[in-house]
Amino acid sequence: MKRIALALFSTWLTAALAPAQIHSEVVVSGLVQPLAFVQDPSDSTVQYIVEQGGRIRVLKGGVLQATSFLDLSTAVAAGGERGLLGLAFPPDYASSGRFYVNFTDTRGDTVVARFKRSTATALVADPASRFDLQWPSGERVIRQPFANHNGGNLVFGPDGLLYLGMGDGGSSDDPSHRAQDPRSLLGKMLRIDVGVPDTDARGYRVPPDNPFTSTGPAGTLGEIWAFGLRNPWRFAFDDPRRGGTGALVIADVGQNTWEEINYEPANRGGRNYGWRNREGAHDNVTTLPPAYRPLTEPIFEYGHAEGQSITGGTVYRGTDLGPRYGGRYFFADFVAGRVWSLALTVNPPTREATASDLVEHTAELGGTAALGSISSFGVDATGELYVVNWSDGRILRMVGTGTSGGRSATRMFVDSPTAGAVTQPFDVSGWAFDANATSGTGIDAVHVWAHPLSGGRPMFLGAARYGAPRPDIGVAFGDRFTLSGYNLTVAGLTPGDYQIVVYAHSAVSGEFSAVRVVRVRVR
Repeated sequence: MKRIALALFSTWLTAALAPAQIHSEVVVSGLVQPLAFVQDPSDSTVQYIVEQGGRIRVLKGGVLQATSFLDLSTAVAAGGERGLLGLAFPPDYASSGRFYVNFTDTRGDTVVARFKRSTATALVADPASRFDLQWPSGERVIRQPFANHNGGNLVFGPDGLLYLGMGDGGSSDDPSHRAQDPRSLLGKMLRIDVGVPDTDARGYRVPPDNPFTSTGPAGTLGEIWAFGLRNPWRFAFDDPRRGGTGALVIADVGQNTWEEINYEPANRGGRNYGWRNREGAHDNVTTLPPAYRPLTEPIFEYGHAEGQSITGGTVYRGTDLGPRYGGRYFFADFVAGRVWSLALTVNPPTREATASDLVEHTAELGGTAALGSISSFGVDATGELYVVNWSDGRILRMVGTGTSGGRSATRMFVDSPTAGAVTQPFDVSGWAFDANATSGTGIDAVHVWAHPLSGGRPMFLGAARYGAPRPDIGVAFGDRFTLSGYNLTVAGLTPGDYQIVVYAHSAVSGEFSAVRVVRVRVR
């Protein structure tokens, strides 16, 4: 039975028992213009929240800490599209203590700076460790000719390299054609290797496999990964650690008419996304030619009747929302306060994707009043999805609703009453095992898994099948898992934080679906 269940889990069980719904829960409030929600790679219980004014706040175990991780408010020019715009932790953060920020300085230019956490406490950075990267101009800033289109997102890719989204420098219609200028870092996606010694004068090196190190337009800067972006306000990788493709998905803010989403298969740098010659899939300013062709068209666009400033999100690879949403790309519009998701269909030979099945989630997430101006999305250590509400200073978590019992997944950290065991209220009263969907639930089996939040291998805890006693009367799943009345008991786990997931099997569809999720802490 264990071997069969492991195989089922690895293929990720793509169909749901019934259409699952999602809603939102407020995780934290009282923030000031938050722009990013970033997971600490060394501690699954810690996330960092970037505030535009210059502070990085700490969320520990769901509690906002009074002490900031870092405060750059005196070094940052904030307001409009300026401010502290990005934060990224390298894969080796646990050992190196390094992290990177992107902000506009008091002159309005872009600074990408390296810091280290304090040696005294992991939740406070050392402001004296600041080191500003040095760019090809010889300066430790990237000059910004105007106040808008600063980009600012920083993400470490699956390859361990740092990707930076740079806007075109601002104004209207990119007046100096910078997004197509091979000698300018503006209007580009950059890719650099920051794994250099502290003594390195520049703070990074150009990866030798960057696309323009030996080919491309004359004079192209080696840091450039892709051309033709206007203001790539948030991009993300489809996480291969959770079954994703490793693709880079870029949301690029439009000007007068079109907002766009660009899809780039893993390791496919060198593309030209077309701005300013193209806005979305449409001609824009064509008086000067692009740096090179072909131009890569977006996989999706929407007009300004629907929204006016796209906020890029992520390809969902968590479990709470259920398998129906696995592999869908979630995104939003900052001005309209709306959230959607798209299905991405990847062509195996080409690895290119097409977008389809647009679904709007605004109403079920609480409407525009709850969502406000959405500045970013984030994911936690288990791949679950968060929405950053800039205007109201709140972080919302997207939550799935179980289809069998009609209750939301439980999300609480609860301490173990005894070593290696934990009991949690868990409504299973409606789970009458019955293969007949017309007279019962249609559930003929359940499998139970424990997912260590530290990122370890999922553990199969047990199963019950049709013909066994009803779960609401009491079903023993061996020595490690018991359902009794309204309680779930897990035993035999080593100390740590876990996400317990119950998958129900439908006799009607023949598929499994995650119908209950609970987070527990075993001491």
